[in-house]
Parts: sequence; structure tokens; C-alpha cells
Amino acid sequence: MNLKTALWLVVASVCFIPGLHAQSDSVAHVPKKFKWIAPAVLITTGTLTMLDSDADEFFLSNYEVREERNENFLNFSNHADNYLQYAPAAAALIMSVSGVEGKHNLINQVALLIKSELVMSAVVYSLKYTVGEARPDSGKKNSFPSGHTAQAFTAAAFLAKEYGYKSVWISIGAYTTATTVGVFRMLNNRHWISDVLVGAGLGILSTEVVYFMHKNRWGKNKVAVTPFSSSGSKGLTLRYVFR
Repeated sequence: MNLKTALWLVVASVCFIPGLHAQSDSVAHVPKKFKWIAPAVLITTGTLTMLDSDADEFFLSNYEVREERNENFLNFSNHADNYLQYAPAAAALIMSVSGVEGKHNLINQVALLIKSELVMSAVVYSLKYTVGEARPDSGKKNSFPSGHTAQAFTAAAFLAKEYGYKSVWISIGAYTTATTVGVFRMLNNRHWISDVLVGAGLGILSTEVVYFMHKNRWGKNKVAVTPFSSSGSKGLTLRYVFR
């Protein structure tokens, strides 16, 4: 498999897999299982790419993708990703404030978004300082996974959950924006492809977990996942109450 083919597969995994996830919440006949398959594929692909940096056993290589970037986009510099990462969440809240009805009212939307952000941040920053992957530009050991990409896909999943049922194009627009953030992180030489793939998967997964917990909050079985930070350590606690 040549590099160009691999790059197209990367683009497909970042764009179209979340697109299937979006449709699982937007179109009634699309299986809901896609909401778990999409982040699983992204996280698995990114992790394998990071572990097999030379692509001896896997089809992707962090270094080959960066070489392709250096050959074609060496002087690329665009900081739109610093703002686009928040755009889908902002769009959802603006729609809600403007009176466009979502799946939840504004108060619940804000609560769901905050919890999604907390879960995502706890997981991402725990991994950053546990894995210690060096960044491609500075060598600072906090590259894996990409926080910007995780933020963008957390926001995209939030918009898709709240308003994707109105039109699948809302979900597609949300994930296209998030994908742009991931691509810009690589073109700016801030992250490896593995960082971006895992960041995308974690962003989607964080929102899905929070919405699952919210839905089952007052059901027969109560599930709670709470981020914690103590003495420089960060992580998550899981509580499941049997009744």
C-alpha cells in the first residue's frame, strides 16, 4: 500500500466514520451501534499507528505522513484550529438561545456539554502526561492525543446529538469542522496522525458516555463517571449502583 492510499484512508477514517456516527443519531434506520464503533475504530487505528511508528506491522506511519506534509506544506501556518475547535458547541448553544428546539433544553444542554468537556479533558490530559509522546515540532512530551482535535470532536458530537435529528447536514457540518481542526493540527506540524485519530475518537466517546449516563441517570440502574484531580494526578471514577 503506497503513502497516498494510506493518506486517503486516514481522511476517510476521520471524516466518514464520524459521519456514520452522525447518521446513527440523525436517521432512524441507521443502526445506533455506529455511535460506539466510530470512536473504537479511530482510537484503535491511532493507537496502533503510534505504537508502530515505522509502519513495519501496520499500514500507517507517523513519520511518513509528516514527510508528506513537509514536502507539500512545509510553510503552512494557520491558526484557525484554535477557534474552530469550539465552533460546533457554540453553534448548538446559539441555536438553543435563539429558540431552536434541541433534544434538551438550554440548562440541560449546558450541563451535558460541561460534563462532556470534563470527561474529555480528564482522559486526554491523563494520557498526554502518561504516554509522553514527543511533539513533531518542539519535542515536548505531551503530543498524544491531540487536545484540539478531542475538543473539536466533543463539540461536534454534542451538536450532532442535540440537533442532528433535524437534518443530517447539521451533523455532517459539525464533523467536517472537527475534521478540519485535526487536519490543521497536522499541517501546522503540531501533532502526529496518531494523535489526531485518537483525539477524534476520545472526543466522540466522551460525549457519548455522558449522554448515556444522562439517559440512564434516573433509570433502574444508575451509572456515574466523575473526573478527579488530586496531588497532580488526574483520572476518572466509575460508580454503578445496582437496585
